[in-house]
Amino acid sequence: MRPVIFSKMDFSHSSLFGYIEDLQELTIIERPVRRSLKTPEEIERLTVDEELSDIERAVYLLSSGQDIQGTSVVANLPVLMRQNPAETLRRVLPKIREVLHVAGVEMQLTAAVSFLTVLQEESVSIHTYSHSFLHIILQNLEHRDAGVSNAWLETLLAVIEALPKETVRHEILNPLVSKAQLSQTLQSRLVSCKIMGKVANKIEAHIVKREVLPLVKALCQDVEYEVRTCMCRQLEHVARGIGTELTKTMVLPELVELARDEGSSVRLAAFETLVNLLDMFDADDRSQTVLPLVKSFCEKSFKTDESILVSLSFHLGKLCNGLYGIFTPEQHLRFLEFYKKLSTLGLQQENGHNDNQLHLQTLEQEKKYISVRKNCAYNFPAMIVFVDPKNFHLELYSIFFCLCHDPEVPVRYTMAISFFEVAKLLNSDVYTIHKELVTLLQDESLEVLDALVGHLPEILELMTNGGENNGSESKLLSIPDLIPALTTAEQRAATSLKWRTHEKLLQKYACLPHIIPSDQIYYRFLHRMLTIILTNNVLPVQKAAARTLCVYLRYNRKQEQRHEVIQKLIEQLGQGKSYWNRLRFLDTCEFIMELFSKSFFCKYFFLPVLELTHDPVANVRMKLCCLLPKVKSTLKIPTDKHLLQQLELCIRKLLCQEKDKDVLTIVKRTVLELDRMEISVDAFQKRFYENDLLDQEKERQEHLLEIEQLEKEKQKNEGRSTNINDKIFEKKRRDSKTSSVLSKSVNLSISGSSSGTLAGKEEKKSKLVRSQSFSTQVLHPKYSNIDKCPNKSSATGYTSSVPGIGKSCMLSFSDDSFRTHSVGNSGNAAFPSSSSRNLFNSADQKNNGNKESQSRKMSIKNRKSNS
Repeated sequence: MRPVIFSKMDFSHSSLFGYIEDLQELTIIERPVRRSLKTPEEIERLTVDEELSDIERAVYLLSSGQDIQGTSVVANLPVLMRQNPAETLRRVLPKIREVLHVAGVEMQLTAAVSFLTVLQEESVSIHTYSHSFLHIILQNLEHRDAGVSNAWLETLLAVIEALPKETVRHEILNPLVSKAQLSQTLQSRLVSCKIMGKVANKIEAHIVKREVLPLVKALCQDVEYEVRTCMCRQLEHVARGIGTELTKTMVLPELVELARDEGSSVRLAAFETLVNLLDMFDADDRSQTVLPLVKSFCEKSFKTDESILVSLSFHLGKLCNGLYGIFTPEQHLRFLEFYKKLSTLGLQQENGHNDNQLHLQTLEQEKKYISVRKNCAYNFPAMIVFVDPKNFHLELYSIFFCLCHDPEVPVRYTMAISFFEVAKLLNSDVYTIHKELVTLLQDESLEVLDALVGHLPEILELMTNGGENNGSESKLLSIPDLIPALTTAEQRAATSLKWRTHEKLLQKYACLPHIIPSDQIYYRFLHRMLTIILTNNVLPVQKAAARTLCVYLRYNRKQEQRHEVIQKLIEQLGQGKSYWNRLRFLDTCEFIMELFSKSFFCKYFFLPVLELTHDPVANVRMKLCCLLPKVKSTLKIPTDKHLLQQLELCIRKLLCQEKDKDVLTIVKRTVLELDRMEISVDAFQKRFYENDLLDQEKERQEHLLEIEQLEKEKQKNEGRSTNINDKIFEKKRRDSKTSSVLSKSVNLSISGSSSGTLAGKEEKKSKLVRSQSFSTQVLHPKYSNIDKCPNKSSATGYTSSVPGIGKSCMLSFSDDSFRTHSVGNSGNAAFPSSSSRNLFNSADQKNNGNKESQSRKMSIKNRKSNS
């Protein structure tokens, strides 16, 4: 048969004829598949009487059925044990035991899984299970197929955990003595090694010492390296079972001998077991026995035994911290340099050049070196503890930089996973790894981004609050280039086919209001979320964007921006042309009810939601009906009584006018649910106490955001009004000086006590004018929030006796006189009203007129007296 090549297709007559021949040959190959269908005789032989019970059918199929039918019965064994355990144990299990002697691999594997399932479901007591199932498991342990043997071994190890100690000792440990002898097969000795590791933790230490340890020593000196390796890996379990003292005297010498074994796999197993048992050795054992072995492993790993390199790099962090207390400063530095060397293994050639003939790296070596650097990335948090976080920048930052910029994705992926742990360990020095965070966010691999995003909220919180840039400084100063990196990461995820990564990213971006200022959120992220809702085709991504948008809206600090976003949600989603957008509007409303207070939803979204009862698409009306109970739960009586009437009116219209059967069914079901609901009232109720408290807290936070915005506007307006008030104060001060000069010139013609009296009155008048003009500036901050207090003229009045104004003049410290506020949209400050200014001007004029007439009368009297 000629191969069909599609890279360069020739559509000439001869070529087409050749292709037809090839297709004909392919059809000939497929013909035997059609002939493999069952014949009527075979179908008749496979047919079973339908009137048989489950137990009878199982017995029949195991007795005279084919292998595939017997396998089906074995797989169904847990179901039979749940339905009728007594009959299954009496009739079905003996048949299974007979069949397994000659069964194939598939039935053996199925039986091992079914027996384990019966144990886990506890269909029978452990005593009954050990009596009925344990012997079958032990019989099939030494199956000639390694996969089958391992499957039964896994089942047995799980059974040992549940069996009583006496049963383990008599049924498993006693036969184990003969199975572990050198005369037994290799498979039998390997199984014995694994069973000993499990049994050692199940029975008493003195029994282990007397019956198990002799077998362990014998298997550690077995002639086959596979047996020595397997037993060496079980020494950890044996040591945990016998305790510290016996481990020091019985297990440690065996480990030291196995660490010098001729087989590399045996040495590797001994090294890993030593590392795992470090906590069981005292300081003397660590310094005199373990440390020399570890040093020899490290020296040989580069020179003669590269097979241990991957395992050594994986356990190096645990090893360094386990031996930390016995290291000299020189040894400490030596192990640190060894870690640095492993972290860059394979990235640079010796002598600064690449000699292809002498240093040709095979593909296998490259994979090994990548694994080593990946393990170094995995151990990086442990190495920070080893060198102390205070010394991170000096000792490990260069390695951290290299691992974050490693050319291989698995290394950078591991660094992204451990980045949060690194940030926690650095604490106040976390600012030193800001650049690497931005680098990983901009990584070309989405796997790296997905690994980093898992703990992104916690990382960003540590970055902004744990570093030195917290406090009064801007949040953006703590993480340079953060916003471009975040937007780039989102765009890369959006353009990829990995929508789950995009969804996860959008969910984690909900933390940004605690990290980035509100304005930056509004201009760089909020509108992007709205675009994703409108344009993305993946529903989970749209929902994640909708919820994150609601979070951004929740923490937005500017009322104008919030109103703009709300208007866009209603117009582009709630009133959008696409029914898909209107469905997303309902999803968004669910998130708003979750994140915002009830009053907020009722104020902005209640009526737009009800408008969708007239939607032409049945799916929209159906989703709305499912949402109506939540909508009703946002109402409070009697405040929202008119909204409740609107809701009831819409439900009546749906019941009367709905033509779609599915929608009508949901409407009726919703009506019943709404009737059973109780509406909360404005006052707190015991049954709704927790929900009311939560809603009150949401409403309080929303109110605080509005107050904060108003305070900022006040501060801006106060800055403008202060300059104008200063000018008015100077003008009035000059006017008061002018009036005082005029009064002095008039008073020169007045003699005696009357001149003194008039001078005193003029001084009082001048002081009053200055106090009036001064009060507009000095008293303003004190009464800037006077509108919160009740308006009582008697409490806020100021009485002044001024000639020519009557008995008194009430100077009200109300909002209109002493508080700046916005007028329309211009934002100009309002000053004391013109009526009060006219009042004082008229008072001044009357006062001056009275002075002139009084001076004329006094001069006439003086002339008469002189004459």
